[in-house]
Amino acid sequence: MITQPETQTSGQAVSMRKVVAASAIGTTIEWYDFLIYATAASLVLNTLFFPTHDPLVGKLLSIGTIGVGFFARPLGAIILSHFGDRLGRKSMLILTLVSMGVATMLIGLLPTYETIGIAAPILLVVCRLVQGIAVGGEWGGAVLMAIEHSPPNRRGFYGSIVQIGFPLGMALGTVSFFALAYLNEAQFMAWGWRIPFLASALLVAIGTYIRLHIDETPDFKQNVREGKIERFPVLETVRRHPKDLLIGLGARITEISWIYVITIFGLSYAVTNLGLPRTLVLGAIALGAAVELITIPLFGALSDRIGRRPVYMLGCLAAIALAFPIFWGIETKDPSMVILAFVVGMSVGHGIMYGVQASFLSEMFPSNLRYSGASLGYQLAAPIGGGLVPVAAAAMVGVSGGSTWSVSLLMIAIALATIVAVFYAKETAPAVIKGYGRASRVPEPLVSK
Repeated sequence: MITQPETQTSGQAVSMRKVVAASAIGTTIEWYDFLIYATAASLVLNTLFFPTHDPLVGKLLSIGTIGVGFFARPLGAIILSHFGDRLGRKSMLILTLVSMGVATMLIGLLPTYETIGIAAPILLVVCRLVQGIAVGGEWGGAVLMAIEHSPPNRRGFYGSIVQIGFPLGMALGTVSFFALAYLNEAQFMAWGWRIPFLASALLVAIGTYIRLHIDETPDFKQNVREGKIERFPVLETVRRHPKDLLIGLGARITEISWIYVITIFGLSYAVTNLGLPRTLVLGAIALGAAVELITIPLFGALSDRIGRRPVYMLGCLAAIALAFPIFWGIETKDPSMVILAFVVGMSVGHGIMYGVQASFLSEMFPSNLRYSGASLGYQLAAPIGGGLVPVAAAAMVGVSGGSTWSVSLLMIAIALATIVAVFYAKETAPAVIKGYGRASRVPEPLVSK
């Protein structure tokens, strides 16, 4: 077994910074593209693409199209992780970024229902499907680029740096809509909402250039040299690691449900049901995303010291504790409390779990199945947590006449399911695995066959 010194040389450190920066920047652009759709769906797409006499029906249809992207993400994980484990991480990262950028730009160019009728929402859904497939293959490749280049005792930290692409993309997308607040309602509805989508073209060009200049991971190169490439890696992952896939699904479900209930349902609820200013809520979400830039790497680094499972459990308990107070804060309509609710909900309820997720899920699988295993574990939760739960939350509030208590109970129930999944997971942090201490290289695989 090849070993590495625990301390990095200056050259290795520079290379590591380059790899992590390339992964994080590309992931930021991918999430910007994916998440601006959610913001637009909560604010404008229901009127332009799904006109109906009942505002609630239009809102549910619009938010439902967000779910289309989430349902496509497992499909993207299956297709792209197959090639990621066979052809390499780098090629898939470039493909996903370009695909996402083209689909996002086309959304910004689509004519509305008033112009082309039913073809408008159909084309919108097609573009959303492409977005979902692209992001389904993006996450696994991006985190593996960082984790497979990093020393094992720093995987939690370096993996969490890639994870900040999510709040960065969210903040960038939210700020792009926030910057359009100076437009009047007619201008925003006519053309203003298109600007964030069209801006994606420039961002994708920058991200593609950066990703073209990074090397393939050492783990994948070693798999090629040793002939360990599987013919059907996705099928092998399902056959050999069904328990780990279920654990990944269970671990992910609370994190993804929590963030999208806050940022999709919460945005719609605060603006539509409570009548709060759009600028206030968008600003609160952007601030919450900014604070996550601290909490995500903080808890990722902590997991290198005390383990992945304890940190993840802490995140679940935080989500349970905040399930009611978050909505109480929003319902006060006091600007300070509204901002605090969004910031704490995102940076604590979501940030703790998200910080450890990259290393936790990827370390469950051997390197020749890692793209498939990590991607499937991560993306299988997307249709439920990101697609169904926000729609269910909106429907619950609509039926109950505006009350959010049922949404809070739903979030607590989901968090309890995650606690069960993490309880049955194996610890994967090298620093706390018995017998390895702070070793710089842990024999692979880290999990049972």
